[in-house]
Amino acid sequence: MFSSKKKLNSIKFQQYLFCFYVLFPTIVIFAITRFIPIGGTFYLSFYKWDFLSKSFIGFSNFITLFQQDTRFHQALWHTVLFIITSLPLIVLISLMIAILLNRKIRFYSFYEFVYFLPAVVSMVPITFIWKWIYDPDYGLLNFFLSLLGISPKAWLLDPKLALGSIMVIVIWKNIGYYAVIFLVGLKGISRQYYEAAELDGANKQQLFVYITLPLLKPITLFVIVMVTITIFNIFTPVYVMTSGDYNASPVDSVRVLVYDIYQNGFRYYRMGYASAESLLLFIIVFIITLIQLKIAKSE
Repeated sequence: MFSSKKKLNSIKFQQYLFCFYVLFPTIVIFAITRFIPIGGTFYLSFYKWDFLSKSFIGFSNFITLFQQDTRFHQALWHTVLFIITSLPLIVLISLMIAILLNRKIRFYSFYEFVYFLPAVVSMVPITFIWKWIYDPDYGLLNFFLSLLGISPKAWLLDPKLALGSIMVIVIWKNIGYYAVIFLVGLKGISRQYYEAAELDGANKQQLFVYITLPLLKPITLFVIVMVTITIFNIFTPVYVMTSGDYNASPVDSVRVLVYDIYQNGFRYYRMGYASAESLLLFIIVFIITLIQLKIAKSE
């Protein structure tokens, strides 16, 4: 009895050892690409560093961010506005598309491919395509609007329209990806739940509210958290849309946190200051994610 138990423990130890050996290279790579840069960012946030000289300044970077840097406040507000506007739209539109695709329709695979295609294409070519669509002189959008008798708009040059125009790109690119995720969740719901509810006289609206939505709760939480992280890290469309003629591009009207970090770090060579912004971004995303998980758990 004792020998068999000892043999079993030995087998388990060998299994754990095997798992450790297999995962060790991945853990090392993850530590090099994730943990070490995070630690380096935390370290640099307390320094003034312009690539030539480095001096310890304590919390001065953080004090400047909160008390004096209006561009940081502007970038933070635009990012929050991005979240408030884009998050519910991405979740709702993705869910609606998933519900439509979950029905038995013709050419199902084709529609799934069309919706998912923007998610697999790099953001840079997508942004250049949309930049052409938004062009005030020969863009497709203004062309179609002219057919309706609507005067052309400077979508990327008008400060009132620029941020909303970029939001459209982000929403369009992400809805297909999250629609597929919702679709996986919908297909995982057993038909027996719906059949039992239908026998009790439930209509389609009640089926959706009392069966579909509650059972999709884990998927919905995942989508909300991932969309939040994605939007907080928006950079490419803002950079591409505002690159080139800085006098014509409304940089400040579309400034978001990651773009502001990029400018401080790689345009003005204030790496310590940019590190402080990056650390604050990490803390904000971490806290919001915890709040979302806490709310979902309490419900």
